[in-house]
Amino acid sequence: MNYKIVIDSCGELLERWKEDERIESVPLTLTVEGEDIVDDETFDQASFLKKVADSPNCPKSSCPSPERYMQAYDCGADHVYAVTLSANLSGSYNSAVLGKNLLLDEKPGQKIHVFDSRSASVGESLIALKIEECENQGMEFEQVVETVEAYIESQNTYFVLENLETLRKNGRLSNLKAFVASALKIKPVMGATPEGTIVQLDQARGINKALMKMVDYIAEGAKDSENKVLAISHCNCPERAEIVKEAILKRISVKDVFVLDTAGVSTMYANDGGIIVVI
Repeated sequence: MNYKIVIDSCGELLERWKEDERIESVPLTLTVEGEDIVDDETFDQASFLKKVADSPNCPKSSCPSPERYMQAYDCGADHVYAVTLSANLSGSYNSAVLGKNLLLDEKPGQKIHVFDSRSASVGESLIALKIEECENQGMEFEQVVETVEAYIESQNTYFVLENLETLRKNGRLSNLKAFVASALKIKPVMGATPEGTIVQLDQARGINKALMKMVDYIAEGAKDSENKVLAISHCNCPERAEIVKEAILKRISVKDVFVLDTAGVSTMYANDGGIIVVI
């Protein structure tokens, strides 16, 4: 095993990765009303969404420990890479870096790099895919790091949420604004800044109009799209994801495209009906 990619569980896994020993998902833990739910292969999306909907409190997530990351890195691979959700949204990046330092204390020659995705969900998946591509091309470790960091700089993340409750509960949206938005069926079109924070790009009345506005932003912001992979994740709405995919592909050409259902952390943030697009 020449390389290993460690990705925190906010990043969705391609189906073929689930059987690949070079890819390991390190789970975050979700908490709803005092109940801890590990975001691994046992995660039950339908059950989790019901628990969140029934709770007046905001669900929370806790990142893997540095020791858990260290355990994942200590694998015998020549090159080890970690991909975490944005350092501006979670402590997962800092924990991954601490885990790297712990292992380097014991094995100072180990080559490890931690990538701050400055994104989440399928943004992380695309970064892991880029690492895999670089390794399969036979790049040296330093060249992989340089190439992938440049790729992260070029990445754009967009999302539209059907349900604003998690944003309201965690204080990112005031009760009044959430109420008005819900009453008027206003849906924000959101994106990620270059630093990996969340910004509202636009809004529209109704989910379908908001999704098409998002498509406009994607098409207008796409650069060199024919050489990029388009990734879409959805929370319990595959038909909506397909509509968004087809609308985007009518506007731009891409190298490849994949659509995945959200795992635990992305489900918590996107909530039922949410769509995330990264290119």
